[in-house]
This record gives sequence, structure tokens and C-alpha cells, in this order.
Amino acid sequence: MRLLVIDGNSIANRAFFGIKLLTTKDGRYTNAIFGFLNIMLSLLKESQPDEVAVAFDLKAPTFRHKMYEGYKATRHGMPDELAQQMPVLKEILTDLGYRIVTAEGWEADDILGTLAAACAARQDDCFLATGDRDSLQLVSDTTTVLLATTALGRSKTVTMDVDAIREKYGIEPKQLIEVKSLMGDASDNIPGVRGIGEKTALSLVQNFGSLEGVYEHIDDKRIKPKQREHLLECRELAQLSHTLGTIRTDAPIDTAEGAYAIGEGNKPKAVRMLQELEIHSLIQRFGLGGIVPANLEEETANLPEAEIAPLSLTPAGHYLVASRPPVMGKQGVHNVVLQPESWYAVQGTTVYPLEDAELVRLLDDPDVTLDVFNSAPLYAKAMAAGGWGSSIVWDGKLAAYLLDASASKYQVGELVPSYKAAAAFTCTDYPDAGRLADLFAKMKAEITACGEDPLYNEIEFPLAQVLADMTRIGMLVDRDGIDQFGVKLRSELEQVLTRIHMETGSASFNPNSTKQLGEMLFVTMGLPHGKKTQRGWSTDAETLEALRDYPLVEDILQYRAYQKLNSTYVEGLLKVIGEDGRIHTTFNQTEARTGRLSSDNPNLQNIPIRTELGSQLRAYFIAKPGCVLVDADYSQIELRILAHVTGDEHMQQAFRSGQDIHRSTAARIYGIPQGEVTPRVRSGAKAINFGIMYGKGAYSLSKDIGVTVKEADAFLKNYLAAFPSVSSYMDKTIADARANGYVSTLFGRRRALPELNSNSHNIRASGERMARNTPIQGTAADVIKLAMVRVWKRLRDEKMESRLILTVHDELIVEAPEAEAEKAAQILREEMEGCVHYAVPLSTDVHTGKNWLEAH
Repeated sequence: MRLLVIDGNSIANRAFFGIKLLTTKDGRYTNAIFGFLNIMLSLLKESQPDEVAVAFDLKAPTFRHKMYEGYKATRHGMPDELAQQMPVLKEILTDLGYRIVTAEGWEADDILGTLAAACAARQDDCFLATGDRDSLQLVSDTTTVLLATTALGRSKTVTMDVDAIREKYGIEPKQLIEVKSLMGDASDNIPGVRGIGEKTALSLVQNFGSLEGVYEHIDDKRIKPKQREHLLECRELAQLSHTLGTIRTDAPIDTAEGAYAIGEGNKPKAVRMLQELEIHSLIQRFGLGGIVPANLEEETANLPEAEIAPLSLTPAGHYLVASRPPVMGKQGVHNVVLQPESWYAVQGTTVYPLEDAELVRLLDDPDVTLDVFNSAPLYAKAMAAGGWGSSIVWDGKLAAYLLDASASKYQVGELVPSYKAAAAFTCTDYPDAGRLADLFAKMKAEITACGEDPLYNEIEFPLAQVLADMTRIGMLVDRDGIDQFGVKLRSELEQVLTRIHMETGSASFNPNSTKQLGEMLFVTMGLPHGKKTQRGWSTDAETLEALRDYPLVEDILQYRAYQKLNSTYVEGLLKVIGEDGRIHTTFNQTEARTGRLSSDNPNLQNIPIRTELGSQLRAYFIAKPGCVLVDADYSQIELRILAHVTGDEHMQQAFRSGQDIHRSTAARIYGIPQGEVTPRVRSGAKAINFGIMYGKGAYSLSKDIGVTVKEADAFLKNYLAAFPSVSSYMDKTIADARANGYVSTLFGRRRALPELNSNSHNIRASGERMARNTPIQGTAADVIKLAMVRVWKRLRDEKMESRLILTVHDELIVEAPEAEAEKAAQILREEMEGCVHYAVPLSTDVHTGKNWLEAH
């Protein structure tokens, strides 16, 4: 028999602090629950137990507190955000069929010890999952500790058996009690012996076997005089520490074989709770996919069954359209589709399964209007058939994104329980069909209640059609040019690699091996380095950039840059060129929390521009014969928005008069004429102009501009003194966000920030940075989206052949016939600069060229 015992409080703490704060739509915290259950699934997979016990501490004082008033007195209380999750976690575990174990007056450690001892007596295997190293004293031939640790910012589990303890500490597991009695434990406030740390304690136990052995040999020469003095002074404290640090094995709990067999629990209730907590991904992982949530049957007991009917040849009226997601399964080690995705329409209590031809017919029928969920693929189908998707009047997925930008994905089956959408009818084949009407109605009402109707109707909804059209058109590329660029890159790579081998004196040296590179730079060459971890020396980009003056390091950085260009861009782009010679990137409208767009397959937002070699890639994105690319880029849009929202007169005047904003800022900070601003000082002003929106402190600023932290701190203070309205705006933004629970853009886009009310300083600081940044970056994203809608519509309304084909951050690109280029440039400038009216004008740089590099 195999027993897994989970130290509930320890693993919950690890999960809580290891995952950013997560909340449900109605504000309940879930990160500890989500993290705990994920860790538990990994533990179950690793240990394959027959029984599982989850031990938790109780609030009542334990026998150790009664024995020593100072026990754990220095510990901070549990954060409120974690405390709120603990009873919910225990309820879910119980509903999943796992048994919770507690004992008043005893700690979870003692429960672990008692169950481990019971398994040892039966010669059963016991696995203890914890992040507390105190439990290592319990390791034995039958007990293994699965120790939760963090390495390089990532959680991992280290298996600690008898051999691992001997290798790491040089003693037997039970002797760790003796070590603790000597060195104490700051986290539990166990005193130990003054002046004796872990290294000395280990040495004493290795030499004398135990605390008692140390005192029996107190006059031994191996004990230094000062150590002897402290040992004699603290003898009683050492013995107390021994008692406090010893995990007991006689806690009053059930230890019978079979007592912790996984039970039936209440799986329907567990499914409902996971749905309400919006932790949908774990439903399948716990094997609950086919289970009807609790109360669902009662809710739908007296409802009519939907009629499944073929679509009429003249399908007039209003329909709700969504898709049933595919059902996945396993075939050997591969995931396979057991049931493909299928679209359906709902009208009243009738459900219409839709073949592609029927769906396309609905999408552009003038007698039909459609509320849909996920318009992007529908617009794509319509446009592929020569239509526009003109019947679509509303998209639930876009509404879900506006209402909760922090969600990882948006699916009808997950939103239904979140919104508690009521069913109008039941439908076995399409389970969500009967709830679409109520779900959509609730989402529409919430969009209105949040004041997001203009944002939805004027920006997000029309933008979906624009993006679908841009994906359909794509951007022409010079395949041969990219191919030849790759040949050039690979030649450069070979030359750099030859130089690296000459500089290292080793033809077998592999610059891609972190271990070999670290040893070469920091051991063989003795270059300055950071800390060494279990995985070796850090050779990340930041570390190498600081050493760029060394020829070998410069070559290593070049090698990495050429490799990235070749693999990610040259080889990557060649794989995704369509039959028409164009690249059709997919734009993601519901990903970024600030509202910005992203793209993938390929990601054209990341085509290099900052290096000369990397920017050459843009030369291979070309206009078709007879056309040019017209490229319009907002100039410093985020700074202009900052000037508008802060009301700072100096910044506004600088933009209105066309001054160099960074030079103007530097002059203001130092009280000098602009003509006396040096390039170095201007550079510092530029860094702080942009950094202030991202909450950068003195340390980050010092790295950006290459000065000491003290100098950067002075620069920062001078800036805030010179621009008090900026400082007060940032303070007010954070205060309002803390009070409201969210920040907003000028268009009303909301981003929830539960981090601002966290008890953790680091989490709170992260929330403050997001509160500073989101209103500025999010407003800039809203502006460019609005401009896209207006440019696209105007090109179409004016019957032009020019087409909007790409957006990258603050940049729009139109492919225009040469005869229309001037007019297309005019439309871009007018719509981009005129889509909003702020205290400072928006400015665009517009250029044309036969390729993207030339046009930028």
C-alpha cells in the first residue's frame, strides 16, 4: 500500500506566493486553490498512491506554543487573500473524495509524522509532500519526502530519500533534529544555541552524533572555546529546541490501513465549485469531464427539450450562433478529435445544426441578424465566400474580453456558470444552446452598466471585421530574398563560430551550451560573474551585455543574434508563406490585458527593427506590382496621452509648439536652456519620460542610462519635482484603482487589479506598476484600434483599391496602387490624427516605399 500525505498549509502557501493573484469575475481569489490543485495532480502522477491524506493546521495553540511562549511568535499572519481561499480549498478537496486531517493542539507536521510512523510499522510506502524542510527528519526506508522548492523562479519537487539526506547533509535523517536543536530555526522562532549556525551544527552532529553527545564531549578539543561557552550558556534552550523541533508520531488521528482511500466525495458539487471559481481546465484533469454540475438537473427538470431542425431556405429573423467545441480523446500517446467542432444557430427553442454552406448563407442574408460567439472565424468564412459577414450584429466573445481582460481564454461553456446563465430549454446534443439567450443578455447588460457601450460598438466590434479582412488579404513577401538573406546569415554564423573556436582554443566548444559557456567565461577566462546556481553560471542576455567589451562575448552575442534571426524569422517566415505568396498573420483581439493587439503564425509584431541586420528583414515585405506600401506611425503617442491626462502645461506646450519633448524635459528638470542640454542628459530624460509610465524606480533607471543608483534617484526626484502634475496624477490613479478595484482607459476599458489590495509588498508594487501603465498604454491601444476602423471604412466607402494590411503597435500599413498612394497617405494621416481630440495634437509620420523597410 502506498500513502501520499500532503502538508496542506505548506503547499497552499507555496501555491499562493508562486502564482500571481487570480480572481473570479466577482472578485474571489483563486490563485492558491488553482496552484494547490495543480501541484496535487503532479504529486498524484509522481507517487501513484493508493490512499491520500491532506493535513492542515488548526488556529488553536499547539502543545509547542504552551511549552514555549515564543514559538512561531515572529511569523506574520496569513494574508487575507490566502485565508479566504483555505476553507474553499478544503471543501473542494472533500468533494473530490480526499480526506482532510486535523488534530486540535497538534501541527500538520505531527500528522505527517504519525502517518509516516504508521506506514513504517506496516512496511508500507509513505510519501510526504511539503515545502517544510523540518519533515526531512521523517525520511526512512519507508518514508520519502517530496520537497517543494523554487529554482530560478520556478517551482519544482525534489525527492528526498535516505541517500539524498546523507549526500546533502552527511548525517542520518533523524540526526537533523539534533542539528536543529543546536542552530535553532528563525522561521519557527526556535532559539537553539547562540552563535551556532547550520555549518557548525552539522559539524558537531557529524562528530558527536547528537545533542547529548555534544554535551558528553563538551571538553573535546574539536569544540572551539567560544562555541563551548555558548553551548554551556544555552544548554536548557538547546534541550527545549530539541523538544520543539522533534516531530511527534503519536498525534490522535486515524492511522488504520484504508482510512485514507480516495472516496466518491460529491463530484457534481466539485464540478460546480470549479466552474464558479472559473478553474475550468482542472475539471477535465481530475476526470470530471462527463459529470453534470450539482443543481443543473434540478434547474432544467421542467424545461422543454429543444427541437433540432434543418435551417429554412429563407431563414429570416434573429439567431444566436455559437459552436460546440470539439471533443478530444487519446489514441495511444496522441490527442485525437473524437467529435469535431460544429456550429449551430438558436431561434426560440429550436436549434439548427449548421453545415458550412448554411452557415455562410446566414452570414450575409439581409433578412437575418446574428448575435454570435466568436465572430473572427465567421468573418473569415464569409469573406472566403465573397461576403462580409454583414448579418453579424454582436459578438459575445468580445464582450467577455471587455468584461474580464484577465481571463486566459473565453468559451461559452466556461462563461455560462460564471454568469449563472439560466436555461430556456434543454438540448442534449448542444448543451449550452438553451443558455445562450440569457448569457448574451447578461453580458450586454453588464457592458452597459460598466459604461463600455461606446468602446464595444465603436471600436471592438467593428474592429473584428477589419482584422478578418487584413488576415484575408495578407502581406506579400519576397520568398527568394528571404532565402538569400538566410544564406547570408548562415555564412555569418559560420564565420562567427570559427572566431569563437579560435578565441576559446577549442573546436568542440558549443556556444549554445549554457554550462560550457559559463565555464569558459567565468572559470577559464575569469570574467566578472553573478551567482552560481544548481544549473551553473547565468549566461543570460543581461549578463553578457555587461561584458560586451570582451571580444569573445561580443562574438557570442552576435552568434545568438544571427541564430535567432535565422531560426525564428528566416526559417519561420518561409514556413508560413501562402500559395498566393503572401503571409496571412492571425490578429489576436482578446489576449492583451491592456487592450493591445498581438499576432501569431507568424508574430509580425516582433519583426526586428532595432538592429541594422534585423531591420533588413523588412525589406522582404513588399508591395505587389504597381503598388506601394504607405506606412503611418504615431509619434510618441503614449507621451502625448500622458501630457493630456496629467494636464501638465509644460509638456502640453512642448508638444503644441513642436519641441523635442525629451530635450524640453531635460531643460525643465535642470532649469537650463534647451541649447545647453547634452546628449547624455537628453538620453536620461527620454528614459524617465517613458519609464515613469511603467513605474520604473532608481535601480531600473540607473541600468537604462548607465549611471549609479544614487544619480538615477536624484534624476527621478528632480523629474517629479519639475512635473508635480505627473506625480499627483500617478498617485491619484493608484488610489482610485485601489478604491475601485480597477483602472480605466480614456475610452472606459477596464482592467481589474486585485494586486493593489494585497498584503504582499511585491504583489502590491506589481499592481501599482500596472495601474500606472494601463491607462496610458491602453488608451494608446484604443486610439490605434479606432483609427484602424476609420481608415478601413473610409478606404471601402471611397471605393478605393487601397487596403489596410498590417498593424504593428502604433503603426498602420496600407498597400495602395501607385495612383492612390497620395490619397491613401492623406486618409491615414487624417483618420489617425483626427480620430480623437486631446489637449495635445496627435502626430503621425507617413512614408511610402516599395517595401516595409523603405516605407518605415
